[in-house]
Amino acid sequence: MANTSPLSEKLVTVFGGGGYIGNYVAQSLLERGARLRIASRNPEKAHSLQPLADLGQLQFARCDITKEESVAAALHGADYAVNLVGDFAGDLEELMGKAPGTMARIAKQNRLRGFVHVSAIGPDENSSAAYARCKAQGEANVLEAFPEATIMRPSIVFGKDDNFLNMFGQMIEMMPVLPVFGPEAKLQLVFADDVAEAIAVALENPAEHGGHIYELGGPEQLTMMEINERIAAAQGRSRRFIAMPDGMSSLFASLPGTPMSKDQWTLLKPGSTVSGEHRTFAELGIEPRPLGLFLDKWMTRYRKFGRFGRSNDRAKDRAVG
Repeated sequence: MANTSPLSEKLVTVFGGGGYIGNYVAQSLLERGARLRIASRNPEKAHSLQPLADLGQLQFARCDITKEESVAAALHGADYAVNLVGDFAGDLEELMGKAPGTMARIAKQNRLRGFVHVSAIGPDENSSAAYARCKAQGEANVLEAFPEATIMRPSIVFGKDDNFLNMFGQMIEMMPVLPVFGPEAKLQLVFADDVAEAIAVALENPAEHGGHIYELGGPEQLTMMEINERIAAAQGRSRRFIAMPDGMSSLFASLPGTPMSKDQWTLLKPGSTVSGEHRTFAELGIEPRPLGLFLDKWMTRYRKFGRFGRSNDRAKDRAVG
């Protein structure tokens, strides 16, 4: 693939490349023979990628995306750029609202061939959640500065090392009775490798994919209750799940020190599914993979005795929890 990809030997700056999704995106681009510049506040977090790259194929740049000169330095000499920066903490307006526009403007000035901005399903300038408002602002600023940019809106991204499945996996391993917040909320969980592939495909052909919004969801819609039940089944554990009323869930999310913020609850309640109003994986030629393809294997670590548990041990555990 590296010999035939338009990205071969081209320099791609990946903002936020030291994060969770950045790891997958970097691998997809490296496989295509691209040269990568990982631009991050803490580029050390991406040093684990070094064994995947050939000599001279990977570069690390310390970058503060809220400072224009730092963004300009990260984009110097680049052919393409990807923005993966997203967070629920910090100055969201600066990080996800204003900074993407700065990246896109400098990328346009430097005549980059393609720019992919990763947003999220459900951006809304009128939302009570700052996360959704700032995502909407970031998209608008990117397209104003770089109209040929591609916007990617993934649902919740899952992977072997994510903070979503593993958080619930740990809770289900330890607790016989668990509350489920937003039990009927539907999520179209999407595999991290598939999101990374979508980004790479969009960069390879900006003439086709630029100027469009892609909503990236997996092949099935699951409620929060179904996700919890599937995780428990994959662990071979019998658990009691209690559907929590919205009022109690909202109160819980408002308390300090809880694993769910108020913004996260506001975003969870309506769910995260493809709207049908924008392009999807289909236009990228990608068939997304379902959660069930991986869940049993990934939950092995949370089973009683892990890989050393016999099948009859897991059957007994289902019965006694």
